[in-house]
Amino acid sequence: MSRPLLDVKDLFCERDDRVLFENLSFSVSRGEVLQIEGPNGSGKTTLLRILSGLSKAFEGELIWNGQALADVRDDFLEALLYFGHLPGVKATLTPEENLRWYAALHPQTDSITERIFDALSNVGLYGYEDVPCHSLSAGQNRRVSLARLYLSRAPLWILDEPFTAIDKRGVAAIEALVETHSQNGGSVILTTHHDLAIKGLRQVHLGGENSTEWGTSGGGK
Repeated sequence: MSRPLLDVKDLFCERDDRVLFENLSFSVSRGEVLQIEGPNGSGKTTLLRILSGLSKAFEGELIWNGQALADVRDDFLEALLYFGHLPGVKATLTPEENLRWYAALHPQTDSITERIFDALSNVGLYGYEDVPCHSLSAGQNRRVSLARLYLSRAPLWILDEPFTAIDKRGVAAIEALVETHSQNGGSVILTTHHDLAIKGLRQVHLGGENSTEWGTSGGGK
């Protein structure tokens, strides 16, 4: 059995004198999709921020490729694509310019122009390539951010509610992209209220002292 890409051991997190989760352990290996489940307020977003290195308000261990994440932080960040609640786009730039800026941070050998336009088309922004993002709606800005998934070659994706403000066709496209990423050996950790039809999907349920890992499924819950 291959070594986990990311190993989480005995996580404890408390916020406002309330324990969100404790003794939480799980791992994600190459080719796996892991869904974080739980009611509102159970700490799903907090957990994703911890896993992505944005929050240090926890106790426990994070192990990346067999090494303490803190010791290989630069390597980890290079291998990570994080999608949070905020769109993370520059309002003064156009969607195309935002994606060129992202691509410049992650140089690739093939031509990026065609891939950028394909990505924007895939998220329903064909014709909006040259519109400044401050003129776009909140949902459109979120789709600019989602377009990064079509450009990313990071092995680990951490996605917080990626289907918000996306129509059914867009949801299906992103779900297919997530599945393709895993089939190509990538790993995905995500939260969503959507029922996912991804083969082999694993789930971790947050619920205070009752945080547990559920097994694989053939899709859905």
